[in-house]
Amino acid sequence: MRAGAVIRLSVKSRAAVEEVQVQIRRVRPGKDPLPLPAYMTDGAAAMDLAADLQEEMILGPQERALVPTGISIALPAGYEAQIRPRSGLALRNGLTLGNSPGTIDSDYRGEIQVLLINLGRDPVVIRRGERVAQMVIQRVYKVTWREVDELPSSGRHEGGFGHTDENK
Repeated sequence: MRAGAVIRLSVKSRAAVEEVQVQIRRVRPGKDPLPLPAYMTDGAAAMDLAADLQEEMILGPQERALVPTGISIALPAGYEAQIRPRSGLALRNGLTLGNSPGTIDSDYRGEIQVLLINLGRDPVVIRRGERVAQMVIQRVYKVTWREVDELPSSGRHEGGFGHTDENK
């Protein structure tokens, strides 16, 4: 391909997206409920999670805190929910997750809470209803181990951190 060439792809048919029904419960139902997690665009892979706070929370630099979302879910067996940071909060405020992705197992029924950490230089105010994380529902597989004396070879072998760097 020559330098500066443009590749144009066209999709003639749109693959169907598999849907799964998940039970959800509001932990603190009230007269002013927060929206349930929702996809913000048609192509979004993740649903936004909102902070279910009674009063604003201030998270200082290098501080971390559990932020409640006000929901609990019952995932079907064979699924997990992954809790991930929101890229805009990370860029603007230095807010990310202390464990990313966080995993919600299919047998967990407690409130989903988000472990936020402020990696920025300034305190960040978190308010009720603010979208603080994203949740992706994924299939999971149970592994059965087959112990062997030797693994099959591969082109990578035991190359680990930085093994593909060009400037070694």
